[in-house]
Amino acid sequence: RYLRQRALREALRMSDLVLLSAGAAKALVERIAGAFHRETGAKIRGTFGAVGAMRDKLAAGEACDAFVSTAAILDALVGEGRVVAASIRPIGRVRTGIAVRAGDPVPSIADADALAAALREAPAIFLPDPERATAGVHFVRVLDRLGLIGTLAARLKTYPNGATAMNELAQCALPGAIGCTQVTEILYTP
Repeated sequence: RYLRQRALREALRMSDLVLLSAGAAKALVERIAGAFHRETGAKIRGTFGAVGAMRDKLAAGEACDAFVSTAAILDALVGEGRVVAASIRPIGRVRTGIAVRAGDPVPSIADADALAAALREAPAIFLPDPERATAGVHFVRVLDRLGLIGTLAARLKTYPNGATAMNELAQCALPGAIGCTQVTEILYTP
């Protein structure tokens, strides 16, 4: 085991680690990047975004040493022969959450009725791409279950990924605007 780790460190000293990753893991990667560089001499060169966008980059042949995504996408990539099943390791679970701008009142979202009321009152709702981002897909399903898609369609503001959606929410001047994405993306957005 020691020799494998030593060989890995030596290989990494020769080149950077190229990462394609779900945006939800960006804060984690940034947190460990310094220690990784000190230990290996290599830097992590990460590209972060919606899982669908990262899948498309990998499928288009973009080089990467590591790929961070959802279990469903990893399973599909194993089926396509693009990822080795034995190499997959879970690194965590990320929840989807609701966000408001700093200083705005926090709406009640304790149950479906409260969430529906908060969303109906919001002048704008910021979310990641509902076709390529896990949180966007999930949130649109929630809106559908609440019977709100048609009612709220004009107020939905979609962006390529959750980080961009939360940055736009943070800059929005509309009091009461709401966002929805992965909690990790909410937490690292000022």
